[in-house]
Amino acid sequence: MLKTLRQIRRTGIVTEPLPAPDHALRIRATLERRILGILGRALAVRMVDAGSCNGCELEVHALTNPIYNIEGLGVHFVASPRHADLLLVSGPVTVAMRDPLLRVYEATPDPKLVVAVGDCGRDGGVFGCGGPSLGAVANVIPVDVVVPGCPPSPNRLLAGILAALDASAALDVRQEGRGRAE
Repeated sequence: MLKTLRQIRRTGIVTEPLPAPDHALRIRATLERRILGILGRALAVRMVDAGSCNGCELEVHALTNPIYNIEGLGVHFVASPRHADLLLVSGPVTVAMRDPLLRVYEATPDPKLVVAVGDCGRDGGVFGCGGPSLGAVANVIPVDVVVPGCPPSPNRLLAGILAALDASAALDVRQEGRGRAE
């Protein structure tokens, strides 16, 4: 026993260096502060699949798992666009989904935010524009933020939601006359 204690004293404390701060944790904390600061309540999100391959939906669903726990940040997915503050739209808009997407957009109360998810939501992606695909979400409804990627990671989705909230806060400040003129 004494031999072991002497060895410990000679060697000293040997540990691994502290890991670098996780960027995802900073995004989460910032998102939580922004949601409560802007809305004062939870952010209600309506997910709309406008014709995607479901890759983006898998990443959006990953936001609700215990690792990202977006519900714990005050972001809740809702079934009705009438309860939504933000629309997450994935995929290229197909001809068949054009009218339902417009109805969802119109049913969402103002002020509403729209985040186009993935490369397909940005510009049509591999599906392009033509035939049954109308291409980008912005071709059908106004888009506030685009989150690129095929599919985008949950961290990028969180950053996109945060960017939409920041744009919304800047817009509110300009409308009230307290912000800088553009």
